[in-house]
Order: sequence, then structure tokens, then C-alpha cells
Amino acid sequence: MANAASGMAVDDDCKIRFLQLKAKRTYRFIVFKIEEKLKQVVVEKLGEPNLTYEDFAASLPANECRYCIYDFDFVTEENCQKSKIFFIAWSPDTAKIRSKMLYASSKDRFKRELDGIQVELQATDPTEMGLDVIRGRAN
Repeated sequence: MANAASGMAVDDDCKIRFLQLKAKRTYRFIVFKIEEKLKQVVVEKLGEPNLTYEDFAASLPANECRYCIYDFDFVTEENCQKSKIFFIAWSPDTAKIRSKMLYASSKDRFKRELDGIQVELQATDPTEMGLDVIRGRAN
């Protein structure tokens, strides 16, 4: 169903893949993009569970906006293995203004479709979503 504010629908595959990541840990990350011609958010890339954070960061385009989900595993100070699901709104400074506006106006509706996001980040350059930032937000 399209959002009146941005006109963007969410492809069912986005929700299915997110549930697979959340429940079965089938993926390490998911990258979503807005297909303007279709007026919907679609899955662009799926990261296998064995891929690293560096693989994820390298998969993002330098000049285009994306929505991303990253399943971050970490060990607490009490030595407990945990994971947190991050939603990252990637909106590089070098992206077109129209694209930034489209992603910004569609973000909240898209996030509501993905139940189980634990941490949200907004990043305009790679340093704002570096592994140190992710670790800091996970605890």
C-alpha cells in the first residue's frame, strides 16, 4: 500500500527477508533501495551470515541513498553473546537532493513495516556508521 506522503509502497519481499534475518539469522545484512519507477522499496542485496561488517559497508553505493538492516553480533562485558538489529539510513552528502528527500520522507513508514529494529542510525558518510559507532550503540 502506497504512503500518501511519499507514494512509496514496500515490496513484500522486504518484509519476508527481514523476518528471515530476525528469526532464522539467514542473512548478516540486507540493503534496500527505492525503485522510483515502481514507487516501492525493494531488496537490492542480501549478505550471507559469514560476511563481515566491512563487506556490508563496502556494498553501499558512495553516491546513492539506501536503507539497510545489519545484524550485529557482540559480546557484553559480562561475556554474554548478543546481537542487535540495526536500521541504517544511508544518505551520503554526495547523493542527489531529490533522492535524499525521497528516502527521508519514506523512512518512517518503511521502518514501521520491519518489526524488531533495535537501533537506528542515520549516516551521511562512512565514519558515521563505522564499526566503533555500531559497537558503541549496541551496548
